[in-house]
Amino acid sequence: MTEAGGTTARRFFSRRSFTGGVAAAALAAPAALTPTAAAAARPGRSALRNAATAKAGGEVRHLTLYAENLPGGQLGYGLKPGKATIPGPLLEMTEGDTLHIELVNLADVTLSLHPHGVDYEFGSDGSPLSRSTVAPGERRTYTWRTHEPGRRADGTWNPGSAGYWHYHDHAVGTVHGTAGVRKGLYGPLIVRRAGDVLPDKQFTIVFNDMTVNNRAADDPYDITAKLGERVEFISITHGEYYHTFHLHGHRWADNRTGLLTGPDDHTPVIDNKITGPADSFGFQVIAGEGVGAGAWMYHCHVQSHADMGMAGLFLVTEEDGSLPDHDPGHGH
Repeated sequence: MTEAGGTTARRFFSRRSFTGGVAAAALAAPAALTPTAAAAARPGRSALRNAATAKAGGEVRHLTLYAENLPGGQLGYGLKPGKATIPGPLLEMTEGDTLHIELVNLADVTLSLHPHGVDYEFGSDGSPLSRSTVAPGERRTYTWRTHEPGRRADGTWNPGSAGYWHYHDHAVGTVHGTAGVRKGLYGPLIVRRAGDVLPDKQFTIVFNDMTVNNRAADDPYDITAKLGERVEFISITHGEYYHTFHLHGHRWADNRTGLLTGPDDHTPVIDNKITGPADSFGFQVIAGEGVGAGAWMYHCHVQSHADMGMAGLFLVTEEDGSLPDHDPGHGH
């Protein structure tokens, strides 16, 4: 593990007691398509003040996404050739935006791109049924659109596109395209509403069968933020099993943004959420708010799943990058 505070993390925050694995590098989140507040914020700025907010949508943008083979029989999406990751890159839109994505297939199997939560025509569905897949060496453009909330002609309410969504392959393996997701062809998609608070840092955590981001138990996904930074978590579930996402020391509102709107907002505040295949949600926390710096565990709270390695550390450091000392005589 990259030791943000000298030897402190290695001495006192061994993960062997709950994963059976060894510590690994603390990794950054996948690169975002559009800059968040982090781009405009000074490093280490406390998110308790002057939080940036999303501007109104209406942009039309184009990007190229590359699908590639990865070691161990896995597959991934990336924004440049040779840069595929699992999960794929974080894509962001604001209600009213349109995004044209040219998918270039550099892999050796026919695959596709299928989104959740946005508007698209049949030819952008990304399934064999709609004949919108991409053969090896070929490319195809998918178009995603979004809309603001408003009243329909019949008087009912259209809730809009904003939410924490995701995208994935829908073609590899079977006519239903289930093997691509298992191999790593998935990624996060955020649609914001004008005025939504923007984070300083973002991390995507995907429970895919018994893995976190398709990583082995002895190669955990640890994440790092400084005390006071506003951190956004995007949680996605794939595979055959139901899980629960639990974050130590932090909590969030169980709604679209994970944030309360004010003192009269009675949305339940939680620190554990049940998730099933294709579920996704997100939230923001102030790193270490009310609890301080430390190696805060996140994990699936199905006990046997945690024991099999579905766990990692949210490393909240002091401004100088250090972690506090921890007395091993008082547990972990």
